[in-house]
Amino acid sequence: MLLVTILGPGVLAGIIAIALRSIGFIGKLLYETIEEIHPTPVEAISATGAGRMQVMSYGVLPQVMPAFAGISVYRWDINIRESTVLGLVGAGGIGLQLNSAINSLAWNQVSVIFLMIFVTVLASEWVSARVRHAII
Repeated sequence: MLLVTILGPGVLAGIIAIALRSIGFIGKLLYETIEEIHPTPVEAISATGAGRMQVMSYGVLPQVMPAFAGISVYRWDINIRESTVLGLVGAGGIGLQLNSAINSLAWNQVSVIFLMIFVTVLASEWVSARVRHAII
């Protein structure tokens, strides 16, 4: 609501709100993942005389990338759901269209919008399940 107040109703407020939450969420979980890596591969690569970039490329990234991909897919799935809710409070997008249709009592349009939201969430869930399955 703060961004809608500052920037006015529209898509930009919704994009910034979702981006800020996503950056914080992904950053926190990625930090925790990096903290929990096994030091053995990092130490072994360092012992061979590898530089910092090689240690990162071959010791840290292989341990972090599966978690990062999983976190990113999970957050993408959440962002699709949040975009509808943010639209209902004036941040643009399909939620704003839904709110407008409800206010004008255009129930046929409301039904179509709900169907579009349902299909989008279902497709998002399918894609994220496929990506998670490919990672694991």
